[in-house]
This record gives sequence, C-alpha cells and structure tokens, in this order.
Amino acid sequence: MGLAVSTGVLADLLQNDAEGAAYIQEQLGVVNRVLADNGLPAHQEPTQLPPTVRRDAQSGFPYSFLHHLRRAYAHAVSNPSWKASPFPPDADPSDDPVLEEEAGMLDSHLLCHSDAEGFYVPVDFDEVLMDEQGELAGGLLGSTQTLQRELARVAPALGIELVDGVLGDAQVAAIQRRIDQEDGLHIELMVWLCLFEACNESIAHRTAIGFN
Repeated sequence: MGLAVSTGVLADLLQNDAEGAAYIQEQLGVVNRVLADNGLPAHQEPTQLPPTVRRDAQSGFPYSFLHHLRRAYAHAVSNPSWKASPFPPDADPSDDPVLEEEAGMLDSHLLCHSDAEGFYVPVDFDEVLMDEQGELAGGLLGSTQTLQRELARVAPALGIELVDGVLGDAQVAAIQRRIDQEDGLHIELMVWLCLFEACNESIAHRTAIGFN
C-alpha cells in the first residue's frame, strides 16, 4: 500500500467507475463549499480531458516517502543555503525537529496536508483551508499553485534546476537518472517530480490533484 497521486480522476471514473465518480463528485462539492466559505471561487472539475503523457515514471510511492520531501522543504525554508544530503535509512524524517517546527506554523501546503487522502485544486490562495464540518477527505484543502511554488522553493536544495519556474525535459531526464541510480536523494526526488508534474497537469487542465 502507498500514496497514489492523480489528476483528472473524475473524467476517468465517469467512463470506468460510476460509483467512484459519484464519490469524487460529492467530495468536489465539499471542496467548493470550503472554497466558498473562504470567499474563493469555485473549482470546476473537467469531465473530459485530452490525452496526456506525464514525464515522471512514478504516480505514487510509499506513504513514508512524502515525509522525506517534507523534511527537505522544512530545512530549505529554515535555512535558504541548506543543501540536502542522503538521509540515514534507519531514521524517521517525520521526527526531524525542523520539520516539526515548520509544520507547526500551519502555513505550508506541502507540510499541512494529509499524507493519505485529500485534494489540491488549481485555485490560487495562500492559507491552507480547513473543513470545519469534517466532510472533506483529509480535512485540509491545498492550492496547486501554492504547492508548486513551494516545490520550486526546495528545488535548489535537491540539485534541481528550474528556468523561470519551468522544468525542462532534459532536467526531467536527469532527475529520473538520479532516481534510477538511487543516488541517496532518490526518495526526495521521486516525490518532488511526481508532485511537480501533477501540479503542471492540474494547472494546464484545471483539474484537482487527488491523494488516495
């Protein structure tokens, strides 16, 4: 079992799983209530999408992997000159005091989100939104645009080069080689690339990112 990161799930389920589509539509209704409660525009999830090809090889990973990237992000925010190094395989990144401190600020869309379920939507807002009624999967709603900015912020610490916020094909290939070679930061890179590509798709096609 692990975390699956998907975009455009409603369009797919409408063709293949009516029951699953009904659940997602219900959850997207909750998403729009949470957005409305915070004075934000509604998210209109597409029901049809053009064929797309994601550049990352991974659409999911073990739940624990997400905490490796979260730890790297917390250190990069705390110390802008910090550079990631291989994390001890027998240590738990979620126990890192810097991560605990940054997560406690409750202002990061990467850190303050369920690691097992929930959504990011392509609506630009700064604060992580909480569903006070307890109906939203994961309880917290994130912004795709803010998540992408946070991923760009940690990129230099992981040795990732963006040009004006854009990840080129050559850089994708370089990251994938590092993942395949297990260079010591392959877990952080795997999660980063998966999330960054999901953000690109979410913004391009106006689809929610789903964790499940």
